[in-house]
Amino acid sequence: MTATLPPVPPSVPGEPIVDPEGRIELAPGTVPADSPFVNDDLLPVPLERRRWTTYNFAALWIGMAHNIPSWLLASGLVALGMDWKQAVFTIALANLIVLAPMLLTGHAGPKYGIPFPVLARASFGLRGANLPALIRAAVACAWFGIQTWIGGVGIFTLLGKIFGGWAQAGEIGGQPWTLWLCFVLFWALELAIIYRGMDTLRRFENWAAPFVLVGAVVLLVWVAVKAGGFGPLLDQPSALGWGADFWPVFFPSLMGMIAFWSTLSLNIPDFTRFGAGQRAQIRGQSLGLPTTMTFFALLSVFVTSGSQAVYGEAIWDPVQLVAKTDNVFGLLFGLITVLIATISVNIAANVVSPAYDLANLAPRIVNFRTGALITGVVGVLIMPWKLTETPELYIFTWLGLVGGLLGTVAGILIADYWIIRRTVLHLPDLYLAGGRYWYTGGWNWRAVVAFVVGGVLAVGGSHSAPGKGPFPADGLIPLLEPLADYGWAVGLASSLVLYALLSRGVRTATESGRAGR
Repeated sequence: MTATLPPVPPSVPGEPIVDPEGRIELAPGTVPADSPFVNDDLLPVPLERRRWTTYNFAALWIGMAHNIPSWLLASGLVALGMDWKQAVFTIALANLIVLAPMLLTGHAGPKYGIPFPVLARASFGLRGANLPALIRAAVACAWFGIQTWIGGVGIFTLLGKIFGGWAQAGEIGGQPWTLWLCFVLFWALELAIIYRGMDTLRRFENWAAPFVLVGAVVLLVWVAVKAGGFGPLLDQPSALGWGADFWPVFFPSLMGMIAFWSTLSLNIPDFTRFGAGQRAQIRGQSLGLPTTMTFFALLSVFVTSGSQAVYGEAIWDPVQLVAKTDNVFGLLFGLITVLIATISVNIAANVVSPAYDLANLAPRIVNFRTGALITGVVGVLIMPWKLTETPELYIFTWLGLVGGLLGTVAGILIADYWIIRRTVLHLPDLYLAGGRYWYTGGWNWRAVVAFVVGGVLAVGGSHSAPGKGPFPADGLIPLLEPLADYGWAVGLASSLVLYALLSRGVRTATESGRAGR
């Protein structure tokens, strides 16, 4: 909750302003307006604008977790041979694990009001922060394209069921032009919402989260009524068992499920910087992420099981299932739910971060809104729908590779903020060339070395089954092939330890003194 006492004014001119809850704000005029590392979107959020509550953060996660790709996670694991209990267990455990770095990196948001790329300046340097920021931005752009395409296909499918004939329209690039129209309109709607800013996003997530949750429960009730119970899917044994065949699938799948939200474990300060305090972000994220993802996985399994009883086949895609009904009201309700569900995750998870990251690259040229528009364009140019063609490509290759690299960055951020600096940052120097975070020419070689070593260890052994992916069967670096199944954990642990060792003695006497410096 928001502090009831006023902020404490600085005792020395130019010192940061500290409120009773320990949240810190830059004193006016501390950072020159013409600094090349400053724009309004990168500066700390003023204390009076840090008002996101526990509900806001919980609603954010509920809105982001309730989407078609997360619904399909369980089906991807079942397709790999797990039964529904193993799939739900894997998803639940992954989200409990990824919650830890989420809370650790999220701590800097309410305390300092800074976004992810500015936090990364403390460890990578003012210029070096562009390295993790651009990696995160590239991943987000690809995810934005994936989610937008899935949303466009959902709209196309349901509108085609309502009006008929859409699938028979003339083709452009191998797809009906009506599908491209749905994709473009959906893309434009997403960017229009985020272009209005973070307050608009907060209000949208506040009502979108419960709406989508109700929509998912309605789908479950509808299927259960039609089925008169649930189908044989719940009784299907695991094709892997719990023995030697299970673990080689479980560990890379666990890393893939972690990688699903590993992007947010980096840029969660982009949201927590608006938090009313640490309790709001800790409680909101703890209530919102692991519980919602586990519940949604269970929901997808039960609904799919019911579909098997009704239609004689397991229909994992909720859009295809809704399209089975001939009720116009049901189709329209499903269409609106798909729209809101996809928008709520896409603009929050995949537009906010690259907008800040691209602004960090050229603060004098690119602001938050410009970065959002660039994200939208790049997300289309990447043509990322190919990534979801098979579970092997989606879970092992795409999510595994992404998770390894982002886990490496997370390890460096956590080591720097918690181990080296003990959560104490000097706000003005995060925006000034020549300050304590300038290092050598704006780059901290320790972070770069830790990133390279951790990244090689995490993804160097990436491998694909013959004909199933882009990597050699024995791994890019055969010696590292055994580590590939644990990419996120290997990247996070190795970079954290190496950076901490390289950075011993870096923390200055000034930073160990007065809080907020």
